[in-house]
Amino acid sequence: MKPLFIAGPCVIESSELLDRVAQQLVEIRQRLHIDIYFKASFDKANRTSLRSFRGPGLERGLQQLADVGARYQLPLTTDIHESYQAAAAGEVVDVLQIPAFLCRQTDLLVAASRTGRVVNIKKAQFLSGEDMRFPVEKCRESGAKEVWLTERGNSFGYNNLVVDFRNLPIMRQWADRVIMDCTHSVQRPGGGNGT
Repeated sequence: MKPLFIAGPCVIESSELLDRVAQQLVEIRQRLHIDIYFKASFDKANRTSLRSFRGPGLERGLQQLADVGARYQLPLTTDIHESYQAAAAGEVVDVLQIPAFLCRQTDLLVAASRTGRVVNIKKAQFLSGEDMRFPVEKCRESGAKEVWLTERGNSFGYNNLVVDFRNLPIMRQWADRVIMDCTHSVQRPGGGNGT
């Protein structure tokens, strides 16, 4: 299986930023002959602070993603936080990402699975690789044709994460693909400046 990369700005800040990042990703894709999915969030609903920028919202954000995907011929992914977002996002993106803290939410998994899009479930920081069998089963039983799992570290005390790389082959038993989220795996959850 050919490796793929998911890259892009964390959140949609502006169309100009999306264009700049997409241009760079296209150049990297062409130079290295790799598959790259463009990822940006229309709403970062899990910010630490109420005052943090969350994004342009569902309608405007999906339009911006659709525009950048069409303009640069990049496959798209974004995260959804609520069941009602699945159908609209599924009309635009190729992969629906389920945030780690929501990876056991049955209604969200079912809604994402019913879109016909790939469902990428991020492993919660409090779960083992073995535990991820159950969210995958929920998706498959709800009609998902392809399910990915993303490793993003495990809680190690307060405000720290560690990565148990044994989770990668364990999760591969159930997932069509396993992704390693190198950036979120080294973050300090809740330990930053309140974003």
